Amino acid sequence: MAAAREAVPQHHVDFLQDLPVALSIGKYLFVHAGIRPGQVLENQTDDDLMWIREPFLSEGPMLPLTVIHGHTIVPEPVFGTRRIGIDTACYSTGVLTVLKVTPKAAAVL
Repeated sequence: MAAAREAVPQHHVDFLQDLPVALSIGKYLFVHAGIRPGQVLENQTDDDLMWIREPFLSEGPMLPLTVIHGHTIVPEPVFGTRRIGIDTACYSTGVLTVLKVTPKAAAVL
């Protein structure tokens, strides 16, 4: 761990530590794992945003937004109810999913 810490410049560490847990742009919400269905964004916990699977995966966000997320590995992108799962396990499969989000629609490239 010490070798890794010495190899990473402090400004990189600061940048990563200052990133938000979620990013909302228009009607899209970008998070690692998902959200607790039906709960307004202000009531979501960092734990939910980073670790939730169910009931989010089966119910979707139950809010008027589309959640773009990873955390749950899938063989190809999943377009669920108001959610798009894009974690194709690049670290082990070599398959990296890229999602292009435009004002009109999201498209997988």
